[in-house]
Amino acid sequence: MSRRSAPEINAGSMADIAFLLLIFFLVTTTIESDKGITRRLPPIDEQEPEDVVVKERNVFEVVISRNGDLLVEDKPMELKDLREAALNFIDNGGGTGSAACPYCQGAEDPKSSENPQKAVISLEYARQTKYGDFIAVKNELMGAFNQLRDRVSLSEFGVPFSKLQEDMDKAANDIEKDEIAQKITRIREFYPLNIMETKPEQVN
Repeated sequence: MSRRSAPEINAGSMADIAFLLLIFFLVTTTIESDKGITRRLPPIDEQEPEDVVVKERNVFEVVISRNGDLLVEDKPMELKDLREAALNFIDNGGGTGSAACPYCQGAEDPKSSENPQKAVISLEYARQTKYGDFIAVKNELMGAFNQLRDRVSLSEFGVPFSKLQEDMDKAANDIEKDEIAQKITRIREFYPLNIMETKPEQVN
């Protein structure tokens, strides 16, 4: 009896199919990217930093407990009231002489901040504080600064600060970018972002 030869399988097109499947998955698959708060760290300064003395009146203390409760200036406060309280502190304009603030529209309380350049927000939080609670508080504080920057930008340049930032991303050339960058720097000088995050050691 003659032996039958085993039929051969044509695998010539398998490589093409595998290649097409690989391309399909590469095109249709989305890669999750990490999300967080964008921060640019300051450059390393080899010189010894000078001790900066900050008056108590120029410090606005915000404490977040492990349960997400707020303590502002040693008093309980709801999150919805934090932005206005921070805004009033930053824009108080209680300084006199060289520390006076000609563009501030606050109450000029002698017990509150002298001017926005000296006003510092101290943000303390517990180690067990939830990330969402921390972000919610930080957003309210940032909202106070952005609101004040929008106001002075409208007064100086006729457009809100947020619009300047949008125009910076859409600038057609370097000259236009430089012009917008100078305006943004000017507004930041009016209301510098002075938020100091302290180590979570003694907060419950």
